[in-house]
Amino acid sequence: MSGHDEETAKATRRKSGADGASDGQAKPARARTRATKKAGATTGPDLGSDKLYFKIGEVAQIVGVPAYVLRYWETEFKVIRPQKSRTQQRVYRRRDVETLLKIKHLLYAKKFTIAGARQQLRLGGDAVEMAPPSTSYLASQSLAALRESLDEMIAWVENTETTSTAADPVEFIRARGGARALIDEAAAVGEAQPLLQRTGREPL
Repeated sequence: MSGHDEETAKATRRKSGADGASDGQAKPARARTRATKKAGATTGPDLGSDKLYFKIGEVAQIVGVPAYVLRYWETEFKVIRPQKSRTQQRVYRRRDVETLLKIKHLLYAKKFTIAGARQQLRLGGDAVEMAPPSTSYLASQSLAALRESLDEMIAWVENTETTSTAADPVEFIRARGGARALIDEAAAVGEAQPLLQRTGREPL
């Protein structure tokens, strides 16, 4: 291959490489967008719980609306399809709860009508902002977690077989039978106890 041909081939490879890079830049961007959406869908908002399924009473507390409002929204928004338990109770998936928070944001904050909110969800459901979970529900979840931690601490203390009294001198002396018993014990083994034997101090 002549030098001219080699230069032409290199130029062609550089051009195709640049075109490929430009195409490749768009693809990772789309991949990153999908990854971000997937991560956001996995984590979602902080609902005060890691549960994946919720009963209607819990959902009503999270969303901050009465249960009958949730049942009405079910009839208006077909995207909400709670499952039924063996006892025929509604069981909402975490995704359903997130959709209900979006509906609340559209209706209460953005003042959309039912039809307008339905259209917004249909056109850009992933981009619709969610209303924050009810503060009273989050507070109750935090309180429950605190109570659970306290119960664990109490159980740990109650199940401790021996409690050390070495950190409290008074309790240590009482547990050993008093200061005189300590003096006698030290004298029996030949150890000096200058603090306890110092003149002018009465044994406890």
